[in-house]
Amino acid sequence: MKTNIIGKPIDRVDARLKVTGAAKYAAEFNHNRMAYAFPMRSTIGKGTITWIDTSAAEGASGVLAVLTHENAPRLKKTNPQELMKAIGNGNPGEFLLPPIQDNKVHYWGQFIGLVVAETYEQARAAAALVKVDYAKKPVAIDFKKGKSKDSKPKTWLGFEDAQIHEGNAIQAIKSAPVKIQQTYITSTQNHHPIEPHASVAVWEADDKLTIFDATQGVKDSQGLAAYLFNLKPGNVQVLSLFIGGGFGCKGQWMNSILAAMGAQVVKRPVKFALTRQMMQTNVGRRSATIQKVALASARSGKLTAIRHLNKTYGSNLSEFFEPSGSPTRTLYAAPNREITHTVARLNIGTPTTMRGPGYTPGSFALESAMDELADKLKIDPIQLRILNHAEIDPLEKLPFSSEYLKECYHVGAKKFGWNKRNQTPRTNRQGNYLIGYGMAAANYPAYRSSASARIQMTADGAVKVMSATQDIGTGTYTIMAQTAADALGVPIEKITVEIGDSSLPLAPVSGGSTTTASVNPAVLAAAEMLRQDLMKMAITDGKSKLNGRKIKEIKYRAAKFFVRGDASKTDSYTDIMRRNDKMMMEACATAMPASGVGLSGKPAPCQTAPFATEENSDAKKYSFYSFGAQFAEVLVDEDLGIIRVSRFTSVLNVGRIMNKKTARSQIIGGVIFGIGQALMETTDYDPRWANPITRTLADYHVPVNLDAPRIDVHFIGKRDPHISPIGARGIGEISTIGVAAAIANAVFNATGKRVRDLPITLDKLL
Repeated sequence: MKTNIIGKPIDRVDARLKVTGAAKYAAEFNHNRMAYAFPMRSTIGKGTITWIDTSAAEGASGVLAVLTHENAPRLKKTNPQELMKAIGNGNPGEFLLPPIQDNKVHYWGQFIGLVVAETYEQARAAAALVKVDYAKKPVAIDFKKGKSKDSKPKTWLGFEDAQIHEGNAIQAIKSAPVKIQQTYITSTQNHHPIEPHASVAVWEADDKLTIFDATQGVKDSQGLAAYLFNLKPGNVQVLSLFIGGGFGCKGQWMNSILAAMGAQVVKRPVKFALTRQMMQTNVGRRSATIQKVALASARSGKLTAIRHLNKTYGSNLSEFFEPSGSPTRTLYAAPNREITHTVARLNIGTPTTMRGPGYTPGSFALESAMDELADKLKIDPIQLRILNHAEIDPLEKLPFSSEYLKECYHVGAKKFGWNKRNQTPRTNRQGNYLIGYGMAAANYPAYRSSASARIQMTADGAVKVMSATQDIGTGTYTIMAQTAADALGVPIEKITVEIGDSSLPLAPVSGGSTTTASVNPAVLAAAEMLRQDLMKMAITDGKSKLNGRKIKEIKYRAAKFFVRGDASKTDSYTDIMRRNDKMMMEACATAMPASGVGLSGKPAPCQTAPFATEENSDAKKYSFYSFGAQFAEVLVDEDLGIIRVSRFTSVLNVGRIMNKKTARSQIIGGVIFGIGQALMETTDYDPRWANPITRTLADYHVPVNLDAPRIDVHFIGKRDPHISPIGARGIGEISTIGVAAAIANAVFNATGKRVRDLPITLDKLL
């Protein structure tokens, strides 16, 4: 494949739309006779609604309808297996709780009704007039105290085993000459992208629905709406042209369904936008974890056992939980390994995926423990990791598809200046600041799913690339244009990309860092099919200078074909099409990996219905992961305990880089995400009512500009030869993994105090 454009730091093709305000997000789609919705939410954590009085709200100015469980449109009763099939196993939401269908309350803040009015202000004011009585039940809210119903799930959503016992870790730890055993705690983190969730629902007929939605999966959202309203999927169109940040939270939640219910009743378009406070309760979060890690080693530092026991919480409405033992599966070699997960079911809304699910909190525990072991052994932390490097996947016993973790360590150490680190804490200072260096390793699976793409070329040379994927802020528009430009030899200025529309060829949810590895191989396949069709047309065209040539003799560049070794024999795409009376040509292809994971596969005809998968021998030959090394420098005020991350270096092995500029931006954002996890983000709940007491961005602190240090990003940049013809893996998730551990390890190096409970606030150092 030609690489004139792929990899270059090209500006985002959608940048001008965004900076001029022309890019329209879900809440910005306005329609004639638009109505506005605002929900009523429960004020208890568990129980039933015994009485609800909507009369005052119904009589309020501008109110068009008040929906409760007593009068709301009936939705299809959910069967979890059927529903998961309908949405294509996408991002987990509250699938078992269609909104306002009964009087049961499962958590504080649950949607229990909806007001639809002429204006947003009227809807919000009327919602406050609704009176509700409850029969309360005791709430389970604190998973640390063990007053909840616990379970030990066999798998994490069917993707990986949740309970692993290899060898005898307990006995190996007991008999080891060197060991550490500690408990690490991570806090509940909430999603707060710049754009809160929003939906606009429009019924064009009783059986045809259009939803403008802030979603990471337009096809999944289409499937959810079609299922609950008992519609044909083709009669539901979901549009999500631009998204103001996803990070895992914009899966399939019920705000879009509520908007559609309101629109169905008032027979007008309805807009429903969540408030910042609702982001704390109604659209998931990363659950807190308690992780007990034990490492056993020989005196040389060679690990003999790893034990990682995890406890977290979920809800009664979904099987989702935070799989924080995940990084321990593959990061280090050890003959004995135990990983367990225990899940408490609490009266909190269903948690969901958040950047690097499982791996982000899990790496804090595992990589802090490795740092503690290195300190105990008086071994450099990088050397300890190299000593225990896993050459193959320790559980699957397969080679990695493309692995350069040791190179990440070496490059990172050199770029960061690791040789200046003193292993003895509190020895490096600058005035009143103690200076600390810390590092951590990172790993994350390299997922790939089936995807389709259609490419059209018109006789004036314009190219359109289409797929039902979405750009959650990562640069998908741009790298799809780059892929097509390279494969066709067409200037990127001639290419437009259409995505974020469920009526386009099928593509997966943008989660798990799958989009680049899934959609771009389909774009490549479709472009190559179109190029081949043009070539075949030219070599059979008596008026073409390429007539009679063989395809292997022909090269392409600048929207032209020419004979290899003789550039004078050329023919342009536009001339070929016009001579053959073609105003438009198109090709559509499906890139089909086996079992939906990490395989090249061969292009198949374009599909818009759910995929079948085909076998490929690579599935049993390789383990697909990305790796990285994170390095942090911190300054800690010796008197006040204030921590500032002053410098950060991230070195990643993520396969081929599609665009150096957008990729670097992804990593910078991910590192800042990790700074929030390490130093400030936490959601706390009132044990009496189960409501979050950190309810706004005034209470829930996130990093701002002054918290962001200089962040140096480096990529190994070597193709993964097995994941796809593109050779790229996703980068959004791994950018955050290991960041909190690197910062915590740097804080220890600066102060000599080990903090094992995130976030590391100043009170934990004083």
